[in-house]
Amino acid sequence: MMRRPGGELATRPLHFIWLADCSGSMGSDGKIQALNTAIREAVPHMQRVADENPNAHVLVRAVKFASGAQWHISQETPVAGFKWADLKAGGHTDMGKALALVAEQLKMPPMSERALPPVLVLVSDGQPTDNFDGGLKALMEQPWGKKAVRIAIAIGEDADHDVLQQFIGHPEIKPLQANNPESLVSYVKWVSTAVLQSASSPASQMAATFTPASQSSTSGAATSSVAAPVAAANVPVPAPPAGPIAAADVW
Repeated sequence: MMRRPGGELATRPLHFIWLADCSGSMGSDGKIQALNTAIREAVPHMQRVADENPNAHVLVRAVKFASGAQWHISQETPVAGFKWADLKAGGHTDMGKALALVAEQLKMPPMSERALPPVLVLVSDGQPTDNFDGGLKALMEQPWGKKAVRIAIAIGEDADHDVLQQFIGHPEIKPLQANNPESLVSYVKWVSTAVLQSASSPASQMAATFTPASQSSTSGAATSSVAAPVAAANVPVPAPPAGPIAAADVW
């Protein structure tokens, strides 16, 4: 157990939730298969990061949304025993319902006051077909929704960056643009390791207030500058990786 001035730093729950677009368009050009592969390959890396940060008890779940939204993995699963179940594509893009579903689980209870800021990762290739604003409002009405580290990955050029940016809620953090399977794997691994490590670090437990500097992307590649302090954020989010330069755009 780690120590800090005034006493020991106790283990606290950290909820990591995937929000995955399973609409019909995700079934084209191998997008859903690439997402399944990327998350499955990231799980061992998540487990390693959790082992290196024993002060946080990482619990993983997943929501899928298409025509409606459901918990794909509903049980709060300790990352050590987490296994990914493949998603299938088909239907609309009811993103607002997914946000509302997560909002219900971020209420207190079931959330604990001792929890670390949750990590919410939204992955989508299109535009919402339902009441996105209502779902986002429900999420942001919850204190843990506001405090959450919210990251978005845009798959392909048809993804709606405006709604993804609204979900993120911080102008310094931009949606990550994945235009091929290689960049998707890179970004999913980054979220599953660097962001998770930052969220589970003692700095997060002691309410550090830093965010990343701006990040821009072109054809799946990203560039970033040195992180700067911003009082609005709860977790020091590291700069994202650059996309694979040699990989050709397919989405």
